[in-house]
Amino acid sequence: MEFQPYFHPDFEKLNLLHAPDARLLPVEKDFVAPENYHATSIFPEYFKVNGQWILAEESRMDCVAVWTGEKVRITEFRHLKKGDLVFIGRTEDGSEGIYMHTRGFASPSSAGRDAFAFRQGRSRETAFSRDYDQLYDLLRHEKDHGHIVWVLGPAVAFDSDSRDAFARLVKNGYVNAVLAGNALATHDLEGAYKRTALGQDIYTQQSMPMGHYHHIDTINRVRLHGSIPAFIEKEDIQDGIIHACVKNDVPFVLTGSIRDDGPLPEVYGDVYAGQDAMRDQVRKATTVICMATALHSIATGNMTPSFRVMPDGSIRPVFFYCVDISEFAVNKLGDRGSLSARSIVTNVQDFVVNVAKGLGV
Repeated sequence: MEFQPYFHPDFEKLNLLHAPDARLLPVEKDFVAPENYHATSIFPEYFKVNGQWILAEESRMDCVAVWTGEKVRITEFRHLKKGDLVFIGRTEDGSEGIYMHTRGFASPSSAGRDAFAFRQGRSRETAFSRDYDQLYDLLRHEKDHGHIVWVLGPAVAFDSDSRDAFARLVKNGYVNAVLAGNALATHDLEGAYKRTALGQDIYTQQSMPMGHYHHIDTINRVRLHGSIPAFIEKEDIQDGIIHACVKNDVPFVLTGSIRDDGPLPEVYGDVYAGQDAMRDQVRKATTVICMATALHSIATGNMTPSFRVMPDGSIRPVFFYCVDISEFAVNKLGDRGSLSARSIVTNVQDFVVNVAKGLGV
């Protein structure tokens, strides 16, 4: 599969050969950036140091750029330490030694397109057939050459077919990491343990007697065994998303919420430790697919750049999909700065089943 090529900025053509080096100021207090710090974006950004323009290779939105003496390190404010050298400047056109490269991936010319045309947005009326075909091709490529991160809301676990379909994606190598909350894992394990999700049969959707106890009974049992893998082994769990992840050594990061029941033992109660664990997976991601979880999608989008520097030094795009039945949810991601996100407005259970079928698993 061929990606859109990346073009480094031509600093001579941009009249930036004689631009000044970027300014650096030291951090005077832990966790506090100097005044007029530069905040990063989803785009590739270059910093001029000792006369050389240097790309910040691992970026994310709303962070600060630190010079290590060898490279530009992008970090959260909460990781700043006294003495760190932070890049200063609020302009992004290179005039202060900082250049944001928004057109690194050449796009086809829009010449010849009508100025007025119908259905240019992404909505429930959009035809997504081509999106699915492109996604199948992308996932086949990424299985061998990339790192696919899935961000799941609990709706994925509410249906037996979508649970089984996603488990097959895991088993067949189309999932490199899962990011989710307590609810996704709880209801998926409930589905394996009680055959229900939030007390409803995962196939018929019929409410079971005393079913409202099932999810907390599941959590309680997992906590009795001490961990999710121990629960899977001791209770002879044989199916589901989390079961597939455990059996195929696919990491899952479960971050907590103020409304969590339990929670499960693996859930991060410290939100910043959870954010760091999520970012450990996102910084390797080449494709991210978020499904039916607005807050987790926005969180992941905010830490996902539009590009990735590969081990061989080449630069490729990061593909970011947001799948939700709500137009509001998929559009909100763009409103929060994740401008490269591609939205698919559909039922996520149907989406997962279609993807599994399209990939032949």
